[in-house]
Amino acid sequence: MQFIENKTFDELKVGDSAEIKRTLRQRDIELFAVMSGDVNPAHVDAEFAKSDMFHKVIAHGMWGGALISAVLGTELPGPGTIYLDQSLRFRRPVGLGDTVTVRVTVREKFAEKKRVILDCECRNQAGEVVVEGVAEVIAPSEKVRRPRVALPELHLHERGARYGELMQAAQHLPAIRVAVVHPCDQVSLTGALDAMTEKLIVPVLVGPEARIRSAAQQAGRSLDGVELVDAPHSHAAAAQAVALARQGQVQALMKGALHTDELMGAVVDAQTGLRTERRISHIFAFDVPTYAKALLITDAAINIYPDLDDKRDIVRNAIDLAHAIGVARPKVAILSAVETVNSKLKSTVEAAALCKMAERGQIEGGILDGPLAFDNAISKDAARTKHIVSPVAGDADILVVPDLEAGNMLAKQLIYLAGADAAGIVLGARVPIVLTSRADGALARMASCALAQLFIHYGRKP
Repeated sequence: MQFIENKTFDELKVGDSAEIKRTLRQRDIELFAVMSGDVNPAHVDAEFAKSDMFHKVIAHGMWGGALISAVLGTELPGPGTIYLDQSLRFRRPVGLGDTVTVRVTVREKFAEKKRVILDCECRNQAGEVVVEGVAEVIAPSEKVRRPRVALPELHLHERGARYGELMQAAQHLPAIRVAVVHPCDQVSLTGALDAMTEKLIVPVLVGPEARIRSAAQQAGRSLDGVELVDAPHSHAAAAQAVALARQGQVQALMKGALHTDELMGAVVDAQTGLRTERRISHIFAFDVPTYAKALLITDAAINIYPDLDDKRDIVRNAIDLAHAIGVARPKVAILSAVETVNSKLKSTVEAAALCKMAERGQIEGGILDGPLAFDNAISKDAARTKHIVSPVAGDADILVVPDLEAGNMLAKQLIYLAGADAAGIVLGARVPIVLTSRADGALARMASCALAQLFIHYGRKP
């Protein structure tokens, strides 16, 4: 166990010193900005910093001041020290990768009130002074020796960063025409109009016109220039939207304020629907704070207990979406409860079969491995512990769940316990379907539209 111990006023001598070293990382700048609220672009905007006087991202000046405080409070005099005054002069900037040595030295002692004056300086790896100053403190009078407190582990995550990348990739593409089915509440209507503002879609609002206009009025949004197709109720709206897709008048569908079953019932209708030879499936695109890239999970919304042939198409749909968002060779983890094939556990047998199908060219465009337990699929450490050697383990782009129950629970755990954001799209029909939940926010709805836009334009490539 590490301990932290002070020097009392009586123990201190003029000339006593203590120091710490720190190397400035991007994480330090972000943490200081979050804590202080100082988002000066010189510190947090690399593009702006290039044009600033130092031509690089630099630390907040008070980062050095905070390090001086850390030496005073933990090393010299240490616990029990009371800060009275601090002067600072900032001599040079501290850039990313610079290593700073922070030293405090006792200059004077005053027995009255146990005051101590200390010289303070921070030097970079070249020995140049970057910050200097003088501190005045009240030194502790009693000896303190305590276990050093372990700081909590922090994970920095920019909310919606992965979705921002999706929308940036889509911003130079033409907007796609999307039939928004029964957008009769503020949430679904606003999501469609926001996606229009971002030039992701050109919405065609299909549903009871009076109710749609009422929702727009309640939301304070204008429908000027937006096409409306009147339909008396949600079932009729779903049928009408599917008809528009069959006629080639829209390139995608988007769920509004109706049940998923109503919309998908019209989509899979054998006579008038949008079926193809491929199984229809849903793919979540997750932005998970603790995962380094976008994570696709399928199928957690459409296929309840898919068989092997269904899973083949589910995998193919997910690979197609991964290609559309820029993952050239997606790594596909076929999930089960264990990572070994067990004849009593059907999902492990099917996982092994899917991998063999990929080897034989029945599934193309991705790297498959399975069965893999969830931890082995997303954690290199877990895979290493189990001695799993695989290009997929610990670095999956796509997770294929055994059934809808497992997928739904996994998706909701990521959302409510891991703070993940979830966009969603249905593939395998003639057109992609933006299938959002009533609980989804504007960001997830726009990201889902970006998925559809990217998919449509990827499919048009020669």
